[in-house]
Amino acid sequence: MMRVLLPILAATVWILLNEFVRNQLVLIDHWTEHYASMGLVFPGEPINGAVWGIWSLCFATAIFFLARRSGLLETGALAWGVGFVLMWLVIGNMAVLPFSILPYAIPWSLAEAFGAAWIVKKLA
Repeated sequence: MMRVLLPILAATVWILLNEFVRNQLVLIDHWTEHYASMGLVFPGEPINGAVWGIWSLCFATAIFFLARRSGLLETGALAWGVGFVLMWLVIGNMAVLPFSILPYAIPWSLAEAFGAAWIVKKLA
């Protein structure tokens, strides 16, 4: 049981930390200005953080199952594509993605996805 829970929980913490630092500390001005330009308030309430926690757990779980069938590079690439590229397509289509974050978010999210894959591979 620990060979399943430990890698998933460790990857979840890694993902949560990356998401929080990237979006709530480093890129918060991009988010708040973009939302303000649409007449909206950037959703930063605790319930939003809880939903990101659930997303992080689901993402880490998906990485765990990908890692069981794939190598590190394939797992990281698939995780990044499914976890981030698809999310950016959806929120870009909804016009709530500030495209100004992408030069920062793309490399950071690659490190996040590959880091989570590495954590899972090492601990599983």
